Amino acid sequence: MATGAQQKENTLLHLFAGGCGGTVGAIFTCPLEVIKTRLQSSRLALRTVYYPQVHLGTISGAGMMRPTSVTPGLFQVLKSILEKEGPKSLFRGLGPNLVGVAPSRAVYFACYSKAKEQFNGIFVPNSNTVHIFSAGSAAFVTNTLMNPIWMVKTRMQLERKVRGCKQMNTLQCARHVYQTEGIRGFYRGLTASYAGISETIICFAIYESLKKYLKEAPVVSSSDGAEKSSSGFFGLMAAAAFSKGCASCIAYPHEVIRTRLREEGTKYKSFVQTARLVFREEGYLAFYRGLFAQLIRQIPNTAIVLSTYEFIVYLLGERA
Repeated sequence: MATGAQQKENTLLHLFAGGCGGTVGAIFTCPLEVIKTRLQSSRLALRTVYYPQVHLGTISGAGMMRPTSVTPGLFQVLKSILEKEGPKSLFRGLGPNLVGVAPSRAVYFACYSKAKEQFNGIFVPNSNTVHIFSAGSAAFVTNTLMNPIWMVKTRMQLERKVRGCKQMNTLQCARHVYQTEGIRGFYRGLTASYAGISETIICFAIYESLKKYLKEAPVVSSSDGAEKSSSGFFGLMAAAAFSKGCASCIAYPHEVIRTRLREEGTKYKSFVQTARLVFREEGYLAFYRGLFAQLIRQIPNTAIVLSTYEFIVYLLGERA
């Protein structure tokens, strides 16, 4: 049985490790997040493509050119941002991201660790049920506390740079949200974030199962301890990447709905109303706009975050 001092030290360890992992991941993947948010937005400029429509009943067999709207790809959005707004725009929202990501990850991992201790006493220890309830509880607390910061970050990422006009910084954006929408404005998209808890649950359930498998898997004996620890580190990175990829593909639509709810002056009012409106106006494929950018952002990001977290817990745990 762990003493009170040991439990407190353990919680601080998870707070520090989670914060470090989140910060490193946020910096490296910020440009991809900006592109993903732009792709999810209803204000994305769709390309018009003309397809020939042949009329067989005509003498010449000639047809009309039928215009069709096509969603631009990741590289087209990247090119557009670089040409019209400059490289700095790829790091829009990094300020609130760095302000929020360390406490967000720290709170998440600390809550997850604490919840896991509690649920291990209720359910079969370290079972999938424990991982699911722990991940869900931690995500609920984190989403509730951090939504105002993520709201400001999304608004900044959606703001396009116009020549002659200076873009708002983090404090100016927060002030603008408060003046135009009040306190409630900071909690736009919170219902979609709660729906997104399913992604966190799926991710951690798969991750913990893979981590358990990696621990139990037979390892070729080696006298080099550094080689063994490095192979374990990369194994955790692969497990984190795979689990996040699966979770993102399954639960992605909530991301699009959340971005729409956070747009300024938007027609989207609630989670269900937004889902219906997007489906009616744009079809089911609109729920997966930006998925590719999300995958190539979140998979390495989650791999970096979780492996950094595990590495710091291991390193500081060994020292202790």
